[in-house]
Amino acid sequence: MMRRVAFVFVIIACGCLMLAPNSSTTLSNPMLIYFVDVEGGQATLFVSPSRESLLLDTGWPGFNGRDADRIVAAAKDDGITKIDYVVITHYHRDHVGGVTQLASKIKIGEFVDHGPNLEDSDVTREDYAAYEKVAASTKRLAVKPGDQIPISGLTVQVLAGAGQTIRNPLPGAGQPNPFCATEPSPPEDATENARSLGLLITFEGFRVVDLGDLTKKKELELVCPNNLIGTADLFVVSHHGLDQSNSKSLVDALHPRVAIMDNGARKGGSPDAWQIVHDSPGLDDMWQLHYAIAGGKDHNVSDALIANPGEKCEGKYIRVIAGPDGTFTVWNSRNKYEKMYKK
Repeated sequence: MMRRVAFVFVIIACGCLMLAPNSSTTLSNPMLIYFVDVEGGQATLFVSPSRESLLLDTGWPGFNGRDADRIVAAAKDDGITKIDYVVITHYHRDHVGGVTQLASKIKIGEFVDHGPNLEDSDVTREDYAAYEKVAASTKRLAVKPGDQIPISGLTVQVLAGAGQTIRNPLPGAGQPNPFCATEPSPPEDATENARSLGLLITFEGFRVVDLGDLTKKKELELVCPNNLIGTADLFVVSHHGLDQSNSKSLVDALHPRVAIMDNGARKGGSPDAWQIVHDSPGLDDMWQLHYAIAGGKDHNVSDALIANPGEKCEGKYIRVIAGPDGTFTVWNSRNKYEKMYKK
């Protein structure tokens, strides 16, 4: 069963942004979230009520600047001419690759990351070197679990980073997690995925959890044997919906009202991970940026909740608008479908 409503996320494709008309639902002094469609990578833009902005990751390089153009278009759609914080969750190409092109198209106030690259891989070293070159020309902040990123109007709490996780429960959290008893022991992960920055972003009564590509062993440190995070109104499905992440112990403990999967047509949306999120107790709805071809009809949500149902790029997006009381709305630019989720 799927329960409440999420806000509008922005998904942008094909190098052009299809602008959304005003949603029929309005909230005073809202937080906005744009999920930019970088086709199997991540680029998620948060805009606080005070108009400060935070971008999680920059998508892929190449494609004639496609992903950077989509991010800039999303920012300009909301009147943003400078991104205050660009947070790089980890140094894989689908997350950090677009940084050089992005920095040439819009002013960036500060970069935030987990510190040096920790993966023994030529391609990751190459992408990290390109990032370092860009970050050298502006402010750069390395954060660790327990730190906060200072953005006015929001609380941005670092949950994981550089292979470490918070050790003490957040306020109101810390309860035993009954799902841990049956969770299989996950393998070690030596890649940058396990070093991902994971964030809890809070706007008064509205909570969003985004763990980047954090894999299962590190997920379980956050929720087993006790849930150190608490619950979430919105869960950004980890790792594009791949089954190396999204353990049942994590997803069920977060007890999200709505989940958003930033998958591509042929990346992410693994049937096993999709099913865990879909079956999470109390979930109202899951939304997807793309129809996952590997999932087939049994492992994709209904057409109304998918921004891009065809493999061919259509440039559709979802925007989320959240109020301080925890009410939020999700709007699909492709079909104008809108749903409100009340606290």
